[in-house]
Amino acid sequence: MTFDKPPFWQRKRLSELSWSEWEALCDGCGQCCRHKLEDADTGEVFPTRIGCQLLDTHSCQCTDYPDRHASVPDCIQLTVEKVAQYHWLPRTCAYRRLYEGKSLEWWHPLVSGDPETVHRAGISVRGQLVNEKTLGADAALEDYVEETSWI
Repeated sequence: MTFDKPPFWQRKRLSELSWSEWEALCDGCGQCCRHKLEDADTGEVFPTRIGCQLLDTHSCQCTDYPDRHASVPDCIQLTVEKVAQYHWLPRTCAYRRLYEGKSLEWWHPLVSGDPETVHRAGISVRGQLVNEKTLGADAALEDYVEETSWI
């Protein structure tokens, strides 16, 4: 008689995950690659409709993930040690959800088995962002702030 083990994200704490398991938690939504503005007085975060220069706005994947820091030095590396500081992650983010003791949603590729469900569920930034490379030099992020917050 064999018993199936629960998936790694259900049986391990975030601090126990291997690097590959940590990376697998990414749902491919692209939300973390969206430029955001933070109010210095209140800490409130305002997402914009602008994506990082390396974000493929259709696949919602980084076009140079292994070497992204070479062209985007301030790209944030999400780590388990700093997950508590990532207050700007959307409520839907797997890293945030698991940190908060919640489960992964049905549309997460690890649950659904399909990387397209994050897009079909409307969670990803597919078709919603403009790549920062296409903006003119006089463009201001403030002009691209989203009307609703997802944080």
